[in-house]
Formats: sequence, structure tokens, C-alpha cells
Amino acid sequence: MKNFKRILSVVLCVCLLTTSSIGFAYAEDATSGAPTRVSVVVNGDTSSSRGFCWYTAQQADTKIEFEGVDASAYTVKDVVCEEWEGNFMHKLVVTGLEAGVTYTYRVGDGENWSDWGTFTTDNGDDKVSFINIADVQASDYEGFMKGADTLTAAFATLPGADFVSNCGDFTNDSTNEEWDAYDKAFAALNRTYTLAPVSGNHDGLGVEYWFNNMFALDTSESVQVKDGVNYSYDYGNAHFAVLNTNDLLSISYAQLKWLENDMNSTDKDWKIVFFHKAPYSLGKDAKWPDALYLQKSLTKVLDECNVDMAFYGHDHQYIRTKPLTDNKIDENGTTYVLSGTAGGKRYEVRPFLKNHFLDEDFIDRIVIQREGVGFEKEEYIGGCFEAVEINGDTLTLKTYIVNDATGETILVDEYSVTKKLGENKATFDGDNTTSELEYILGVVPSFLGLAVYALGEWLPEFLSLVPELLYSVIKYDVF
Repeated sequence: MKNFKRILSVVLCVCLLTTSSIGFAYAEDATSGAPTRVSVVVNGDTSSSRGFCWYTAQQADTKIEFEGVDASAYTVKDVVCEEWEGNFMHKLVVTGLEAGVTYTYRVGDGENWSDWGTFTTDNGDDKVSFINIADVQASDYEGFMKGADTLTAAFATLPGADFVSNCGDFTNDSTNEEWDAYDKAFAALNRTYTLAPVSGNHDGLGVEYWFNNMFALDTSESVQVKDGVNYSYDYGNAHFAVLNTNDLLSISYAQLKWLENDMNSTDKDWKIVFFHKAPYSLGKDAKWPDALYLQKSLTKVLDECNVDMAFYGHDHQYIRTKPLTDNKIDENGTTYVLSGTAGGKRYEVRPFLKNHFLDEDFIDRIVIQREGVGFEKEEYIGGCFEAVEINGDTLTLKTYIVNDATGETILVDEYSVTKKLGENKATFDGDNTTSELEYILGVVPSFLGLAVYALGEWLPEFLSLVPELLYSVIKYDVF
């Protein structure tokens, strides 16, 4: 089945690379009855279920069918059709699928259907592979195509990837126009894989409910859904948690407790976390307290729960840290990966941040994605993606840049870690939902935690770097 997936993925990638009009033709039909913005996401047991979301211009039935599979062989639940921002959002969840099977599906109203798409359920072995991208954050079709080209190159590099994680900021302003442009660029790609989406600040702050209304995620344990969703899932011998760092501007105590319980509820060998805002970075947002607070709050939970690797975005550059525990280098700690940007909006390194909010010794690899100020002369101008493979006791991370000028896919970082299997034990089996009352009662303490950090730790450090910041502004025009 793994070989079949790889062959299928290669064929699909060749089609995408040679047929640039596929996505365009699909999204141009937005005013007809045909579904647009189709997505397939993790939802529940990855070996037997998926969540589907799409949009139509008019109210219509919400249906799905699988090629060559009788409707009695699976269950459709949580069916939704409701108006959202002038269009109609459709959601449903399919359960009862077979493990390790590649399904061909389409969604629609029974007469007007999407094009056929595919996904493959988890076969339950100890091998899992995924592609990670972040921060396409475009406003127009050309900008989204940069991200789509990066993802197309990623599938050509890692054919048969089990899923794609996107660490947030899908669009710049979360408007209908931008999501339609995103769909025009990504539609054909999005029909060929399972997505694990992460809410970025551009997906949640000031654009409430957009993120949750674009994806049919399992929100049963999410502490709230207004500006993002937190959820988790297993794949192979790994457990994944997705966080919402828009939650009370950074992360709430309720979500931190959810994460602690979630990570302590699994005996999977590998623990990986995805989120958006960047605790370790040298980008333009790496000087503000909302992201930096995660160094104090979130990393403490990751340390206690023995998380192996964390992927995040927000600052549009690539940095991989050495393994860290308690903000110190520790070979048994968590490796943090600032994912770079798959799109065209890229940030210079801010040299004045070095050894203020990020100890230079923590950095194992940094890649410059644009011309500008950096720590090394080597520059790779293009979109970035990570290809991650877990094979039993070994995790391998490879990071690539897709060169803007040549289209060449260049390996810019390679890292692997091997661990002893069977050491993670489940220590929590209780209810991990958060009541509305519990969340409300935690709002003030959560804000106080952020405020105390901002005034007591962040502000003095920020003031100490002001002379270097001013020098950077004067010499490099970089703030």
C-alpha cells in the first residue's frame, strides 16, 4: 500500500507540474453549483475517518461519494450546511473507513460534484511521513501560486507523504476574495492529500470563526473556536497536537492544561506539536511579548511531556534549534523548527535580537530566504518546506528551498534523531474537555501571566536592546 501511495503521488505531482491550468479552471466556476474550497482534514481516528469541508454559492445538499465503495461501507455524520459570509459552508465527517486504503472521493449535492480527489488512511505501522509548510499569507493569485509551487515541489520530493501540516497564515486578511484566490492556486493539490491545518494570527485575530469555518476539524476538545482550533491525532507511532496561539493573544492556561493532558494520554513513541507564533526566532515579530511568552509558558509543558519536536511559523524564515529543555541545550530536549515561508513574503534576520531573546548558541541551522541582513553569506532565495519521515526509532527532517529563479529544489538542512522505543506511558485517561465556565474563569489569570511576563521580563530586555535596534534601523533599515 505504501508503494501504491508513492506511485499515485508521483503521477499526481507530474500532472500538477505539467498542467498549470487545473487549479484555475476549478475555482473559476465559483458562481455555479460546483463545490469550491474543498479540503480533507484529520478528524478523529486517522485510520478510519476524515473531515470534509467545501463551499457553494447557493444553498444545496451536502453529500459525498467514494468511487467503487458502497455507501453502506462507511458512516456520514456531523453534516452541516449554513451560510457564511455570503456563501454556503458544507461540512461532514466520514467514519468506518478501512485502514491503509487509498480512497477516491467527490463532494457535492448529488448533481453538481467536485472533481475527484484522493486520500489514504493510516495503515497503523511504525512509519509515517509528512510535509510541513507555513505562512503562504498571500493576497492575490500570483502570491498563492508561489505557495502552491512550493507544495508541488514538496510532493515531488516526498511522494506518498501521509499528510501535510500547514503552520498557519493561509491568507493575509481571510476575505472571500483571498480564499477564492487560494482555492484557484491550491484546488488541484488540496484534493490529493489530508491536511492538518494550524490557525495563524492572520487566520484568527480580527477575522473570527473564519478558520473553523474553512475546515471540518474535530472541535470536541478545543478550548474555544473563535480564533482557531486546538486538536490532536495519532498517525503511525506518533502523536500530534495542534495548538492555537491566537488564544488570548498567545495561549491560555486552559489550552496549556489541555496540551499537558493530551500529551500524557498517549503511549505513542513520538510526540510532535504544531502551532503558529514563534518562541525562538530572529524575525521581525521575535521582539514582541505575545510570541516570546511561549518561551516561558508553552515550552515548560513541552519539557514536562517529553515532546520531541515542535514546528511553527509566523516569522517567515527558517531556523532549527538544538534540542532544548528549560531554555537550555539538552540532547534529550525538544527541537524547535521555525518552518520558513512557503510563499513570497520573507523576513530578514534581525541581528540585534541575537543573544537577547534568542541565544545564538541555541541555533543549529539558519537559512536566509531573501537578500538582506543575515548571519551567513549563504542565501537561498525561494519558498521553504520540510519533509519529515519517521521510521520506527528514527525521525529524519529534511528542509528544502525551491529556488525562485530556477525552480530547483535545494536541500538546505538535514537532521535526524534516534530514540529508544516503548518508553512513553499514558498517565492521563480523564475528560480533557474545557467547559465554558472553566475557560472564562481562566481568562484573567491567563492575561495576568502574559502581563507579568511582558512587564517583568520582556520590557527590561527590550529596553536593553534599543541601542542595537536603532543601529539596525539606521544602517540596514531593518526594524
